[in-house]
Amino acid sequence: MNANGGSSLRLPQSELTFGLAMMFISVIFSPIIDIFSKLAAVTVPPAEVTAARFILQAFFALPIMAMRGQWGVWSWRRSGVHAIRAGVLTLSMVSFVTTLQVMEVADAIAIFFVEPIILTVLSSIFLKETIGWRRYTACAVGFFGAMLIIQPSFQEVGFVALLPVVAAFCIAVYVMITRVVSHSEDASSMQFQTGIWGIAFSLILLAIGRATGVAILGSVVPDLTATLYLLGVGVSAAITGILTVYAYRAAPASMLAPLQYFEIVSATIFGWLVFDNFPDAIKWLGILIIIGSGLYILWRERRFASKPVSDTSETAFTP
Repeated sequence: MNANGGSSLRLPQSELTFGLAMMFISVIFSPIIDIFSKLAAVTVPPAEVTAARFILQAFFALPIMAMRGQWGVWSWRRSGVHAIRAGVLTLSMVSFVTTLQVMEVADAIAIFFVEPIILTVLSSIFLKETIGWRRYTACAVGFFGAMLIIQPSFQEVGFVALLPVVAAFCIAVYVMITRVVSHSEDASSMQFQTGIWGIAFSLILLAIGRATGVAILGSVVPDLTATLYLLGVGVSAAITGILTVYAYRAAPASMLAPLQYFEIVSATIFGWLVFDNFPDAIKWLGILIIIGSGLYILWRERRFASKPVSDTSETAFTP
């Protein structure tokens, strides 16, 4: 029995529901970032797409911070933590945008979805969150559904297909750190600081690209169409970033992680609408499995959260 077995049960039901709702909206909206990134990456190198994302993310956070008078709560003492968050996020996005240059959005995201499993394990080890066999089973079922959607062809894209795994590990670390600091810092302030540090790291990568000639780290002058795509990347990233911070402030990371599978569903839909990549029967089967897994997690967590704290009959098998 885990000594922390009942910790998540003491969270108010309304707070858990709010966190779940924010995460659901975030993951449904999140693939729009990748749609715009893939469109932009046709003519703009991945490192420059990443730089544009952070610049615009910081820019859109500025008026929010100004209106709410939050300049004074900017925690410089945690700048190192935000630098780490931005560093892993930068590496993740460069890796993922590079993948999007040669792979379909839904397939790339499906491979990326080893991330909730990585996050679940990291949360258990470092955040001491209780992870029971039901939640592990649901994550595994969802992962199996994701694998049905992938249908990878490593012969066509080679080792680039492994880059979403690199991105997944980086995002798992990013989310875990966000979970820790979100309790004491404002969402828009966190996004602004992440954007500032992300800009710095992206500019370093662009300088390296200019010095070495590495294509993915290069820079170009985007045309009007590419500029609009980059604007779309920044706006959608800013919105989903703030929603995610609020989600992790309200609910445990291990509870929210399975909901991220819904991103594959919306990615598949957006990929069909924008790129005319209609899923085949196997992919639809995977989507249904993912939805079933996510709905089970929602039902199980809401049912367990509604029990009195004194009800510990299943503490050793917390979902």
